[in-house]
Amino acid sequence: MKDKKKSDLAVLLGYAGNYKGLTFLGLALSGVSMVLGMLPYICIWLVARDLIDVAPEWTKASDIGKYGWMAFGFALAGIIVYFAALMCTHLAAFRTASNIRKQGIEHLMKTPLGFFDSNASGLLRNRLDGAASETETLLAHNLADIVGSATMFIGMIVLMFVFDWRMGAACLMAAVISVAAMFSMMGGKNAKLMQEYQAAQDHMSKAGTEYVRGIPVVKVFQQTVYSFKAFKKAIEDYSGKAEKYTVGVCQLPQSINLTATEGAFIFLVPVAVLIAPGAFSSGNFAGFVTNFAFYAVFSAIVSTALAKILFAASGMMLASTALGRISRVMNAPTLEITDNPKKPKDNSIEFKDVSFTYEGADIPAIDHVSFKVKPGQTVALVGPSGGGKTTAASLIPRFWDVTEGKVLVGGVDVRDMDPHVLMDRIAFVFQNNRLFKASIFENVRASRPDATREEVEKALALAQCDDILAKLPRGMDTVIGTEGTYLSGGEQQRVALARAILKDAPIVVLDEATAFADPENEALIQKAFKVLTKNRTVIMIAHRLSTVVGADKIIVLDNGSVTEEGTHEELKQQKGMYSRMWADYNQAVNWRISAGEVK
Repeated sequence: MKDKKKSDLAVLLGYAGNYKGLTFLGLALSGVSMVLGMLPYICIWLVARDLIDVAPEWTKASDIGKYGWMAFGFALAGIIVYFAALMCTHLAAFRTASNIRKQGIEHLMKTPLGFFDSNASGLLRNRLDGAASETETLLAHNLADIVGSATMFIGMIVLMFVFDWRMGAACLMAAVISVAAMFSMMGGKNAKLMQEYQAAQDHMSKAGTEYVRGIPVVKVFQQTVYSFKAFKKAIEDYSGKAEKYTVGVCQLPQSINLTATEGAFIFLVPVAVLIAPGAFSSGNFAGFVTNFAFYAVFSAIVSTALAKILFAASGMMLASTALGRISRVMNAPTLEITDNPKKPKDNSIEFKDVSFTYEGADIPAIDHVSFKVKPGQTVALVGPSGGGKTTAASLIPRFWDVTEGKVLVGGVDVRDMDPHVLMDRIAFVFQNNRLFKASIFENVRASRPDATREEVEKALALAQCDDILAKLPRGMDTVIGTEGTYLSGGEQQRVALARAILKDAPIVVLDEATAFADPENEALIQKAFKVLTKNRTVIMIAHRLSTVVGADKIIVLDNGSVTEEGTHEELKQQKGMYSRMWADYNQAVNWRISAGEVK
């Protein structure tokens, strides 16, 4: 466990970069400040000693003023040095947290895009941004307090045994009880419970994000929060873990700890009563009173030192679990980039005995799939939900890498291509395209940042967006999501099509691009499709079979395997799955309600 803590700290300081030295300087200054903070107590003891020695002739205690000014000087110096220590540790902590976030984002930029499908944005934010904040507390405060408290503790032990070891041992009883209580809260199996608590917090954050996104559905169907069982269960799980740790684990030990540290003086009184008669009979009662005064004053800082140690120790535990959450982001799989990238010969696509299994799944989503798409062809992937259509399309731009087989673009394995070259050759239009909270102009130009205003206007016109721009207050400079400006699903899809048209990529992937469009928008989208797909290689995924009738080839996927392949007319004649899907589709299209009966 000790090695693990050292490893965690080494990993954390590794993110500090050139600011690591500031951390060590801050820790050294914190130790010095604690020593300076203890010296005023010695000055107080010296004042008490001089007063007792000359009692009741108090005016003879001539050095009291000097000791008072010394105590003030040491206290002020301690405050200044501690301030300098915290300045150093805070600068290092802020830079470390910033570097964690930057390196985390940089690493996420190298992960496959499919990684974000299985890791919700709320979960990633909690793991990266929230965990970075927790490590910031450790570096800015906890480490400095650990070093300062350790220095104070060592100084306390030395001072407590200098004057009278019996009263010193009595004062240290509070420290022994406190350390035992803290270990019972944070050691052994309770450390694992803290990890479970943090995992429950991560899960609740993920479920909470999903719930917020689903609020429109809740309001439309007048549901209650209890309809979101996953979110409710996540809250209950987190609440249970928190209650178990705070009440079941910490309640009794923390009560004992606070009682011992805040009442350290209680341990001193019985010892003083026992040794007072001996001091009186030996004629050293004045020395006994002086020592008792010292320990009575000094016992007050026992609780301060132990409270800092407790706070710092809990910070170390939180930082350890935070680093564990950060490591899950930093250890996320990244796309392997070849040192000798190859350039594709053309815009053909080929699947060669491709299989792919999602992480944690037992059954492959794609199972030994093979097919070819010639340059300029339009190929449709159809089949039942869960058949593997979207998964197959996502393997082309390397949203995921295949488990077996090869995906070729222009005769080159996509894993042997420069990722930037591969992405430049492919344009995407998904069923749930999201627009940025920016102007229409910036949303479209995101696909090609160097595009001119005229090129963006042309792309919008080709995507049938003229009616959208006409009703917006500032045309394509209108910022979406401000001043009540929102677009319907079909309108958003047309803007997304403009983005794809502007990119002018030779390969186009359309994934259920008309899923959320009404009939009017669908007609306009189909016009935009003709522009987007002209003279391009197209992979089209669709449930509306009317959109794939004119495809050069239709591939039917079921349970991750190719079951049929051919043109629309060929597949209708085979009387297989496609033929049945076509019949069902036509029946659904002709379905209507008339005079109280369904026809």
